[in-house]
Amino acid sequence: MKKNLSLVALLLTTALAFSACGSSSFGTAEDTNTAAEESADAETSDELVTLKVGATVVPHAEILNIIIDDLAEEGIDLQIVEFSDYTLINKVLVEGEVDANYFQHQPYLDEFIEESGADLVSAAGIHIEPMGIYLESITALDELKEGDKVGFPNDATNEGRALLLLQSEGLITLAGNSLTQTPADITDNPLGLEFVEFAAEQLPRTLSETTVSVINTNYALEGGLSPSEDAIAMEAGDSSYVNIVAVRAEDADNENIAKLVEALESDEVRTFINETYNGEVVPVF
Repeated sequence: MKKNLSLVALLLTTALAFSACGSSSFGTAEDTNTAAEESADAETSDELVTLKVGATVVPHAEILNIIIDDLAEEGIDLQIVEFSDYTLINKVLVEGEVDANYFQHQPYLDEFIEESGADLVSAAGIHIEPMGIYLESITALDELKEGDKVGFPNDATNEGRALLLLQSEGLITLAGNSLTQTPADITDNPLGLEFVEFAAEQLPRTLSETTVSVINTNYALEGGLSPSEDAIAMEAGDSSYVNIVAVRAEDADNENIAKLVEALESDEVRTFINETYNGEVVPVF
């Protein structure tokens, strides 16, 4: 009897041992599937090529966010690097910290190239953001008084662009039509308006310091202003200041840049721009 009990105990111990080994070695079906999925995800992640694009938040980063999944299907991990100060974005592109940028129009890029000697080019034009005139303490331009302050961007091309818009509204007369004009090129200023320069991104926050400010649409939107509702005047919709994707010249024919441009010029992006910005941002493709 004792021998039989000992034999049964031995068999039970052996069975439990084999059962324990089976559990730790092979796991459950769920564990196995999870491991396989993690392995597949890691393999997919390894296959994605990282593409970093510098952009201002509104509308550029918002538009780029629309195409993240589309580019992932093309094997590209789109990483959007957001900037609040657009004077830095070309610099980081030149230094190789990003692969492309999307925030500027061609005249701004041309000015940067002339000043820095950088070898940057446009890969494509995507949209236009008409510049607008905004008021806070008055409700119409004909309420402007002698010596009122006018705020405008301090970078050369947008400064000249702002002055041309003010001229189109009859507030000043300029010596010519160049984008490089400054207040020194004003030949007639009937109200003796005082022109105050600000970094473009500061203009929505400094409206209370001026009577009139000329603001880029991207910063107006970012500052909670609605160009269609708050701007007293806007550039014509056929403005030539098309916002572009810029790259280093050596990457102009890069396959991944081509995929980025193709995704940005899609029907999906056109629909998003038209439905989101109500004419304040206008696609050109």
